[in-house]
Amino acid sequence: MVGLQPDFESRRVEYTHASLDAADLDPDPVRQFLTWLAEAGEAGIREPNAMTLATAAATGEPSARIVLLRGVDADGFTWYTNRESRKGRDVSENPRAALVFHWDALERQVRVGGSVDRVPDEVSARYFAGRPRKSQLAAWASPQGQPIAGREVLEEAHRRLDDAFPGDVPLPPFWGGYCLRPVILEFWQGRRSRLHDRIAYVRVTGGWKIERLAP
Repeated sequence: MVGLQPDFESRRVEYTHASLDAADLDPDPVRQFLTWLAEAGEAGIREPNAMTLATAAATGEPSARIVLLRGVDADGFTWYTNRESRKGRDVSENPRAALVFHWDALERQVRVGGSVDRVPDEVSARYFAGRPRKSQLAAWASPQGQPIAGREVLEEAHRRLDDAFPGDVPLPPFWGGYCLRPVILEFWQGRRSRLHDRIAYVRVTGGWKIERLAP
């Protein structure tokens, strides 16, 4: 088995795509993020809005997973999920989280950290109403993160719910959005010889402080 392991110790990749200087950045980190997000889409990245969401329980036990960003504005970064899932339980106990966006084709990543609030139900309902019907039914059918006897349990629940909701599918009472309100955003650009560019926006009274970090 040891011989089948890839040789990660000797693997080396040089990052040469671009550089990053504070003078070239937008003074508003959300606008800068939106610029990079658009460039990731233009680069052909399949889901540029995919992000790692890291949370921790009240006990401090961490957990991370990939979710999809569904909104970003001056208030923060929004995603939607089952509130009874591990991530939902975590943020109810410990309302702080971190996000990481990684765009390999551009040799870039963005880290975001801050506090998390629940999105109002009317906002969640509006988003839910715009989802494909089968995705709406899946939100009802899946006891997210809980053990199930087999996939057929989900498929049967999905069929049963399709019959139960012949018209519009209502918002599940256990499902909705969360918004991370950032206190720090870090923009990372890969560079040669591991001398990467790291520029952080740190929230201060009245705005943002921009500073370069050592790689």
